[in-house]
Amino acid sequence: MKRYIAVVAVLMMALVTPGRAQEQRPAPPATTWTSIRVQVVLSRFQGEKKISSLPYTLTVNSDSRSGRGIASLRLGTQVPITTMSRPGGGDDKAALVPTVQYRDVGTNVDCYVTALDDGRFRLDLTVEDSSVEAGTATSAHPTFKSFRTSDQLLLRDGQSAQYSTATDKINGDVWKVDVTLTVVK
Repeated sequence: MKRYIAVVAVLMMALVTPGRAQEQRPAPPATTWTSIRVQVVLSRFQGEKKISSLPYTLTVNSDSRSGRGIASLRLGTQVPITTMSRPGGGDDKAALVPTVQYRDVGTNVDCYVTALDDGRFRLDLTVEDSSVEAGTATSAHPTFKSFRTSDQLLLRDGQSAQYSTATDKINGDVWKVDVTLTVVK
């Protein structure tokens, strides 16, 4: 009986061992990451005179499997705006009471990078900038300015391009967005 149990045990070991070997699968290839530095410069001109130049730098990490990476930047503040309103449902005889609301002002940059097979990178870039100016001689109320551009760009490592240019129809200021892509080594 002991011999029978020993034979059965050896046969079971022989049958189980190949099954385990077949269960092992090769490990998937390791994911490698590429760091890409994207510099966005938002410049404003009055005629030929540059009146502001604001650089923003994002690092986008793309993985070897999808070739894509995402980065976002938010920089700004909330500006208080005082308005006058009548409490109690708008009763014309009620006194005006100041109320404060806040409005976001600043710069937002969203960048999606996709590595292409030919060594270039496709950037899906959205740049949004807003600012506030104090009241003018004709109005005590602040003025809010905004600029937004969204498009795709194809760039190689170390390449720069002017991404967008626009003219403000109120004051004639020219906005320019320049982009430089660098692969971090």
